[in-house]
Amino acid sequence: MNTRSLRLAVRPRLRLAWPRLPLGLLLPLSLLVLAEVLVRGGVVPANLLPAPSQVVETIIWLGGHGLAGHVVSSSLRVLLGFVAGATLGVVLGAAVAVSRRTEAVLDPTLQALRAIPSLAWVPLLLLWFGIDETPKLVLIAIGAFFPVYMGAVAGIGGVDRKLVEVGRLYRLGQLALLRRVLLPAALPSLMTGLRNGLGLAWMFMVAAELIAASRGLGYLLSDGRETSRADIVLAAIVLLAMLGKASDAAMRALEKHWLHWRDSFAPQEHP
Repeated sequence: MNTRSLRLAVRPRLRLAWPRLPLGLLLPLSLLVLAEVLVRGGVVPANLLPAPSQVVETIIWLGGHGLAGHVVSSSLRVLLGFVAGATLGVVLGAAVAVSRRTEAVLDPTLQALRAIPSLAWVPLLLLWFGIDETPKLVLIAIGAFFPVYMGAVAGIGGVDRKLVEVGRLYRLGQLALLRRVLLPAALPSLMTGLRNGLGLAWMFMVAAELIAASRGLGYLLSDGRETSRADIVLAAIVLLAMLGKASDAAMRALEKHWLHWRDSFAPQEHP
């Protein structure tokens, strides 16, 4: 292949790669500009919807008044609760997927518990564990558990029977079959469950901190509501969105690394 052909082969990839970031920013930037114009023009009351520039100023002001401590507190709670809930979700999901008897015993109860709203757990957890860190972590773990559990059950249940038969031909025991065949084959569904569980962990963290917390982004939301500071409420929401997006991006990068072998459909770019 000569130099001209090589340039022509590489150029379309370069042309198709660079618009992704601007396209991803197009909608949020448009909404921010629209909100700024409406608030500055007096169309929308500033006390109900502060201008985006004012929200940025509030975030900068909070940065000098303990914002880092709130972010660290919320992030640690999500991390600990997510790890606990996801681990239990993988273990119970695998147990239910490989054993009909275990499925008959556990799955009906877990499906019923899955339908309970997050706020319904709060009074019970406060009665059981008080207002310390334990009820917050338990609530976050509950939020992370069910998506991971469902992903594990669906993923292992959808493994090709031929793969299992090959594992049995090699005389793999139940645990070895699960570790070397079932879980790797179920990894795409399991990763989807982990990403959904991480998103719900952030949501349940806010629910926990709104009820009983003295630090965290949920506490900032409650404080902003009680002091009628819509700019603080929006600042906390923006920070939650950024942290949630960052954690999901990290999980997505991990998913691409673990599933690099997968030859799946990818949406095509249009010129």
